[in-house]
Amino acid sequence: MKSLNEYLELAAQAHGHLCAGQVLGVRLAMLGLRELGIDDPAAEKKRLVTYVEIDRCVTDAVAAVANCRLGKRALKFRDWGKVAATFVDLKTGRAIRVAAKESSKQAAREMFPELAKEAGQQKAYAQLSDEVLFDKQWVKVEVLPEDLPGFKGPRVVCEQCREGINFRREVVVNGRTLCRSCAGERYYSQCEESPG
Repeated sequence: MKSLNEYLELAAQAHGHLCAGQVLGVRLAMLGLRELGIDDPAAEKKRLVTYVEIDRCVTDAVAAVANCRLGKRALKFRDWGKVAATFVDLKTGRAIRVAAKESSKQAAREMFPELAKEAGQQKAYAQLSDEVLFDKQWVKVEVLPEDLPGFKGPRVVCEQCREGINFRREVVVNGRTLCRSCAGERYYSQCEESPG
C-alpha cells in the first residue's frame, strides 16, 4: 500500500486540489483496504467493488485509493449523503463499510483550535487515529452479476423511446420493455425548444 502522502498527492490530482474531504477520503479508503487485506487494488483488476454514499470530495479520494472508477464498473454510487464507503472483495466475498464519525469534526477542532477550520481539519484528519475518525462494520453485499466489472450482457431497446439499455436496467410495464425514464423514473423533463 502506498503512503498517506502518496495517496494524498494522487487524490489532489484527481480532485483538482487538496481539502479536508480528500484527506478524510484517503484515510477512509486506506482503512477499508487494510481491513480486507488488499495492498494494491491496481494489481488485481476486477477484485474490488466500492460503494460510495456521497457525491463530494471524499468520493474522489476513495476512488483514487481503491483504484475504482464508474466507467470500469468498480465504483457504485448511492446518493445517501453520508461520508461512508463499502469495500467488497469479490475474491473472498468479504465486505466492510467504513463511515466517518460525526464527532471527527469536533476532534479536529480540539486538536488544532488555533487553525482555520479547513486547515485544522486537513491536519487533524491526517493525524487522528482510525478509531477517532471512523466507525467500521463488516457487512454482506450481494453484487448481482450484471453489476460486476466486465459483465457482458444482452442489450435491449426501449419500446417507447427506442434507446438502447445495457446491464439489465430495463423494466417491464404492462408487458412492454421500457427504459427507466420512459417508465417514469426521470431526472429530467422534455422541453419543446431550447429554453432561454
